Amino acid sequence: MKTVRFIVAILCCAWFASCAAGSGDNHNRNIERAGQTLDSLYKYYAVPGSGLLRENYPFAEDYTATYLHSDPLSRRPKEFAYLWPFSGTFSAVNALYAATGSDRYLNVIEERVLPGLEEYHDMLRAPHAYSSYINSAPQSSRYYDDNIWLGIEFTELYRTTGRHDYLSRAEEIWRFIESGRDSVLGGGIYWCEESKETKNTCSNAPAAVLALKLYKATDNPRYFEAGKSIYHWTRNRLKDPSDNLYHDNISPDGNIDRRKYSYNSGQMIQAAALLYEITGEESYLDDARTTARAVYDRFTPEQPLPDGRSYRVLADGDNFWFTAVMVRGFCELYRVDRDRQYIADFMRSLDYTWELNRDANGLFAVNSHGEPGSERWLLDQAAAVEVYARIGSLDKIDQMNK
Repeated sequence: MKTVRFIVAILCCAWFASCAAGSGDNHNRNIERAGQTLDSLYKYYAVPGSGLLRENYPFAEDYTATYLHSDPLSRRPKEFAYLWPFSGTFSAVNALYAATGSDRYLNVIEERVLPGLEEYHDMLRAPHAYSSYINSAPQSSRYYDDNIWLGIEFTELYRTTGRHDYLSRAEEIWRFIESGRDSVLGGGIYWCEESKETKNTCSNAPAAVLALKLYKATDNPRYFEAGKSIYHWTRNRLKDPSDNLYHDNISPDGNIDRRKYSYNSGQMIQAAALLYEITGEESYLDDARTTARAVYDRFTPEQPLPDGRSYRVLADGDNFWFTAVMVRGFCELYRVDRDRQYIADFMRSLDYTWELNRDANGLFAVNSHGEPGSERWLLDQAAAVEVYARIGSLDKIDQMNK
């Protein structure tokens, strides 16, 4: 993996600095690091006079996304970020606001994130939802998973602010998500509205999380039933019993894409932990713990250090955002079982990541977009903000409970 190779290449020369970074200051260094990274994000990706962002730094006019389906419009160069990387900034600032309660971060949400996000809000097609690219461009595809991530963030923002307009937006998104669910294969949600070729873990596991969060926000039992049903459908259709991880997707003819990513299984950890919190049924806690162990063993490889010790690298191939979403599951599990094993290892890994994987601009070089000498991807920076804020938030809670 490129991330691991990059760490190995510079580990020895940065060893002393990384030890110093992990020396145990009383202040919450992870929350501070999240704030510093957010400042760098807006410094290098913001489009002047707009709430929109560039997808990469340095900006490349000929950049085209490779993560969309075969829509020919997706292959044309784009001036602004697609919805997926832009949405990462919502998750990032939301996590910082939840961790700190600071008006500074609420202002960023209200004055920068949400105005920019509105540029993607498609009010022409029903149900209303968010398009993969801005509305002033030719009409683009709408992805169920992109919208689910936003629904989760609007629900969380309602939880922290009490503003019902945020809850209303989350429920609007849920109506769109339900439109992507049918009886093919006994249920499940498709990945893309325009191309119903697969039902993916990334459009079902987080849908269960969203539904359960909506249930906690509203006490409406239909959200609980939806979350529970989608969770069990995903578990039955996409779990690999040989290693307790989740396959990427299944096509309507039953063909399974057996690729595995940390964020897919991480969302099933989170959904199971939420179901345990709501129902008290031990089977869900067992599910969460079993999947957590499998994810930890597969996606946090051991990295040797010069003194003979080792630490766990938070790395899923070349995508830091996958790691950030994986961490959400571990954080949810920690809130219900208080087992600090995984969180302690993640904190240590983040100390090394801070010292070893940032460039002179304070940007993270952790995926194929961020090889030395090439551009840095927006979503990596947003993911870094999120994961430092989430881990810092748990550390803050622990300090308060001592």
